Amino acid sequence: MPDLEYGRIAVMTSPRELDYAQYPLPTPGPDAILMKVIRANVCGSELHIWNGKHPVKKSGGLGHEMVGTVAAIGGERPTDNAGQPLTIGDRIVATYFQTCDQCTRCLGGQPNLCDNAYEFFGKQPSEAPHFHAAFGTHYYIHPRQHVYRVPDEIPDSIAASANCALSQVTFGIDQIGLQYGETVLIQGAGGLGLNAVAVAKERGATVIITDPSESRLEQARRFGADHTVHMATIPDLEDRITVVQQLTAGQGPDVAVELTGVPDAFAEGLRQIRRGGRYLVMGNLSPGRTVPFDPGYVTRKALTIKHVDRYEGRYLHKSLAFLAEHQEKYPFDAMIDATFRLNGVKEALEKSLAREVTRAAILMDETTV
Repeated sequence: MPDLEYGRIAVMTSPRELDYAQYPLPTPGPDAILMKVIRANVCGSELHIWNGKHPVKKSGGLGHEMVGTVAAIGGERPTDNAGQPLTIGDRIVATYFQTCDQCTRCLGGQPNLCDNAYEFFGKQPSEAPHFHAAFGTHYYIHPRQHVYRVPDEIPDSIAASANCALSQVTFGIDQIGLQYGETVLIQGAGGLGLNAVAVAKERGATVIITDPSESRLEQARRFGADHTVHMATIPDLEDRITVVQQLTAGQGPDVAVELTGVPDAFAEGLRQIRRGGRYLVMGNLSPGRTVPFDPGYVTRKALTIKHVDRYEGRYLHKSLAFLAEHQEKYPFDAMIDATFRLNGVKEALEKSLAREVTRAAILMDETTV
């Protein structure tokens, strides 16, 4: 067991209200792992939760994008999900959800839609084993969560985003079938959008990306985006459609990927895609937020719309391999443009919500900036 007797965790008591709690560190059960968190990122999902817009989570622990070290291992889990031996101190990443392998969705070949995925993610910190969120000193990994050792050559700052942003967009892009030589429109240049640029470029696609923030678009260009559309300087939708048409020989992109969480972006994406094109939607998840929808328009354009929730756990292993191979080619380490301590979680969330930062990181060693 680790030297610390207690761990600390940030707890959202209600939307945009934060407190901290301290609990005794649990001893991991068979096939479970207690992880000491090194750092975690503020993902878009945290902002939905923080702003009271998440469909499920309304209070409790926050954070799911993280990297850490093995603090303690249950007796029946000697390896990670790739068969690599695990020892105390090894750096690891884990899925923030579980795959039960027993529900109708898992048995039907859709493990990313596991009916029991959030069995532990949704628990309140007051319930043992307490540590089910990344914004804390420790995290408890249950037997049905995928966990992988981090290759030595991948730094913490890059590894932390593997278990959500990169895995999510890689899985989604596979689901929509992006092909070599196609043009893809990526809506949103946040963490998921930047990772999507890198994945799309490695698939041989031409990338157009839209965002209202010039600083985010500058990062997208550093990731290899071929064209950027600054929505703040082109506020009219018809004008943006004209720009994208000009960039695609009057056809529109073959594929669009929605990563904004803004309902109006969905409506815009439908307008932008070429006839017979494909639309991947991953950003919009807040309930009750709607836009007018014309099914006849979609039929006449013969569009394929694919909504993707979570990813298959094995994609976390694929993401680590991608980072190990391409971390020198793409500026993954520059995606984090603000760093906070654990006692600064509220500030990190508020600045992220206000889009004052692109991607914030929380360092759990409170003696380190």
